[in-house]
Amino acid sequence: MSDSGTDGFVVFDRVQKSYDGETLVVKDLNLSIAKGEFLTMLGPSGSGKTTCLMMLAGFETATHGEILLDRKPINNIPPHKRGIGMVFQNYALFPHMTVGENLSFPLEVRGMGKSVREQKIKRALDMVQMGAFANRRPAQLSGGQQQRIALARALVFEPEVVLMDEPLGALDKQLREHMQFEITHLAHSLGITTVYVTHDQTEALTMSDNVAVFDDGRIQQLAPPDVLYEEPQNSFVAQFIGENNTLDGVVKEIKGDTALVELDTGEVIDARPVNVTRAGERTRVSIRPERVESNKDRLHEDAHTVKAEVMEFIYMGDVFRTRLKVAGNENFIMKSRNAPDQVRHKPGSVIEIGWMPKDCRALDMPA
Repeated sequence: MSDSGTDGFVVFDRVQKSYDGETLVVKDLNLSIAKGEFLTMLGPSGSGKTTCLMMLAGFETATHGEILLDRKPINNIPPHKRGIGMVFQNYALFPHMTVGENLSFPLEVRGMGKSVREQKIKRALDMVQMGAFANRRPAQLSGGQQQRIALARALVFEPEVVLMDEPLGALDKQLREHMQFEITHLAHSLGITTVYVTHDQTEALTMSDNVAVFDDGRIQQLAPPDVLYEEPQNSFVAQFIGENNTLDGVVKEIKGDTALVELDTGEVIDARPVNVTRAGERTRVSIRPERVESNKDRLHEDAHTVKAEVMEFIYMGDVFRTRLKVAGNENFIMKSRNAPDQVRHKPGSVIEIGWMPKDCRALDMPA
């Protein structure tokens, strides 16, 4: 869960937000972000992540609690005095200004002289490889170029914190992936504290030092990307991050770090108890598709094996994706690396598959 310490560079201390005085869109948020950290707020629409970003930027006011920047409360400080850079999905560039004038604007607001402004504008444009475009207007630039300029404008006054709200959402896949790398590299090389909002889990996993997964106004889990993926703490995180196979059942017994689960179809399997504590509890068991194996030579002797009917085989180049019927679930996926010894299973055939009990997690049933 979220870190409630108050020694971070950016801190949300018991922050709540309501727009109507009744419904909380952000509920008792405690979050501490270290200086230089790249933190992503990830979650579905309406989960509270963008509201948190807007409160940090100063465009929304917290209903309760305190937001601190470098140990100083900023709730009552206006946006332009917080020293925070902002990048939006729609770029928000002034169409009637040149690129240079767009970048000059935040410097003029801060009362900087012409020679200092020119120096900072050149540095910021060079950072995003747009040095030759100072005299162009936004309409003369491609989407990717406009996004670079929006990034340069957020960096031009050398802020200590940069906030990004779905900044790559409008770009095509290839350019988006390229910009993910560039933004991460820039943030780390400049030592900027970055708070990034997205609903794209791949973006969150590839760019972040830590990811805060939001749902229903709360942080469901805060962790580095690999921990989030490998060790989800509840069924929402398991389903939201990456692809997951699920089987429903009842906990029969818990012994140490093993739960005995009887599935609704009668099969009994071992799993790691993660969000269940006692026998009789309903549970949703989760197994990642890449942890499922059908090649007997690769199956460990401790693997749990079950019979599966092949429903569909999909060739995807680097991987094979096989849809199976397992314990009544017809959408159980096995993802296999394309290797010379990997079998291409025919639809209609019955095969034996297996996985290690440690890769199988007994989680709570979603509400």
